[in-house]
Amino acid sequence: MIKKNRFILLLAGLLSWCAFANAQSKLALLVYNGGGDWYANEATSLKNLAQFCNEQLHTNFDLQQAIVEVGSPDIFNYPFIHMTGHGRWALSDEEAKNLRQYLEGGGFLHIDDNYGLDSYVRPALKKVFPELDLVELPFNYPIYHQKFNFPNGLPKIHEHDGGPPKGWGLIYKGRLVCFYSFDTDLGDGWEDFDVHRDTPEKHLAALQMGANLVQYVFMYNPVAQ
Repeated sequence: MIKKNRFILLLAGLLSWCAFANAQSKLALLVYNGGGDWYANEATSLKNLAQFCNEQLHTNFDLQQAIVEVGSPDIFNYPFIHMTGHGRWALSDEEAKNLRQYLEGGGFLHIDDNYGLDSYVRPALKKVFPELDLVELPFNYPIYHQKFNFPNGLPKIHEHDGGPPKGWGLIYKGRLVCFYSFDTDLGDGWEDFDVHRDTPEKHLAALQMGANLVQYVFMYNPVAQ
């Protein structure tokens, strides 16, 4: 409880954009159990997003990503956590409780399906919030209209099954606590060119959408009001 309260107090300070811009923080990558490859993206993914946000949003992110386990108390040190992978995600009761406390306390989780994670995301989130369902966010949702405008929702970065990209949200007491990007693979788009050789247009679109997520968390999110 002490740790949680400390996190809330820290977050209250960080969620003032001016204060946050002058503080140095890290984007964090979530380590999870079950056998899935949480490490699927190269180290350049969050590094490039942090650098892009520093340039475009005037944040002051450390370019070295943090790596944090889902059941660790250290999770409360990072207001924005990114999760990716292709395989299985399984949560213990204690991990689910820890993640719920983090999200209830003001934290934000971005889950990015790297193709193969989808069938595990929904049951895992049900364990965290049994009373909530993922909902597809409409194209006019504020997360698509921060510094960069995406009138048609998520940009399509990688084809996978060829379906349209979808953005799902978990909304707790009116606040978006988790954004789940499906059939697009933003994280791959954030990586260096020589990793996937995405076109400059797709690389830029992925970074712009990632910056929107960050800006939404630190500027628009009702916790900041």
